[in-house]
Amino acid sequence: MPISVSARCAKKSDSTISMKYQYQRTGHYFAQVANGLEDLAADELSTLGVTEIDKRFRGLYFKADPAQLYGINYSSRILTRVLAPLLTFDCHSAKYLYKTAMDIPWEELFTPEQTFAIFAQVSNSNISHSKYASLKLKDAIVDRFRDKVQVRPNVDPKHPDIWLNLHIEQNRAVISLDTSGSSLHRRGYRQDSVPAPMQETLAAAIIKFSDWKGENQFIDPMCGSGTLPAEAYMAHTGMPAGHFRKSFGFERLPDFDRKLWKKVKSGLDAAFVIPNDVPIQASDIDSQAMQVARRNLDFLPGGKTIKTRKADFRKAENITDATLVMNPPYGIRLLRGQDLSDFYKEMGDWLKQSCTGSTAYVYFGDRKYLKNIGLRPEWKKPLMNGGLDGRLAKFVMY
Repeated sequence: MPISVSARCAKKSDSTISMKYQYQRTGHYFAQVANGLEDLAADELSTLGVTEIDKRFRGLYFKADPAQLYGINYSSRILTRVLAPLLTFDCHSAKYLYKTAMDIPWEELFTPEQTFAIFAQVSNSNISHSKYASLKLKDAIVDRFRDKVQVRPNVDPKHPDIWLNLHIEQNRAVISLDTSGSSLHRRGYRQDSVPAPMQETLAAAIIKFSDWKGENQFIDPMCGSGTLPAEAYMAHTGMPAGHFRKSFGFERLPDFDRKLWKKVKSGLDAAFVIPNDVPIQASDIDSQAMQVARRNLDFLPGGKTIKTRKADFRKAENITDATLVMNPPYGIRLLRGQDLSDFYKEMGDWLKQSCTGSTAYVYFGDRKYLKNIGLRPEWKKPLMNGGLDGRLAKFVMY
């Protein structure tokens, strides 16, 4: 019986790996994170047992063993991706990029039946276009497969089996394997959505900034699709952020230890406890948004305990000793160009009159409305949400 191409590749992968990759030699990885969340991400890595952390713009270099790497991908609420560097080299031309990438034994990392995708970033280098750099790396990979196994893999830019990253800065290139597999913000509980939903990692960061620990009521009176209460629930119960994920990119690493991964996962899952009563309330004036939120929250194990209702926040009274976390409407969430100055003034008046003794954390997707709320924030933090340069503000209602 003839041996299939994938079987030949698997047989080769089971043998001694001919190349020791950079992450194997150093134990170092790079975590991508949204701008403004570097400190929060560093704190999260520290709580997950990482001791060597070097903060950079929109990312962190850190050292981890395999168990820590698996756990970080499975439980991180703040990180976007974790990259394992395969090779770092001087790269002054597309020709040299192709030649160097051809020497990497790609057939040891995946089979030609599996798909791959490349996301690239280029700055201050002779190769000036990220798409062109990505194309040259892709050419090297498929040509290597043609030479070694006579079959080439296909590119799938949306749902590939393996994600690769190419970063070139000042003619210094790093080729990495994405150990996350796809962006970690995709938790998997979002069954439906509303226009311009908040990204899950940003919502998790806001929950972290609120320092809510479950000792009082958590209230989101403008919940939209329910992202903020969902992230609050996951943090409160210890539910791993990657609970719904079917696979991770680290399973493609040549030294992946499946037995160790199962042990790490079991340990983190054991910390997830569903309480009988969850002090989380979510409401919205839009009945369609509430249907979406209810569906998303119900998808969480134990999520049915989260209280939801259709309501206008302005009619709620006597809210005391609560943590309010809010993502009010702004431009793209309503009509583009619509002025919301009066709405934000009403919101500020409601907080002053009906929420004494509480603390509110308000995300301004359009920061110009900060001046309309009529409250002095205790602090403001710049936070990106997609292409929006927003601000999170803390208001204490004495």
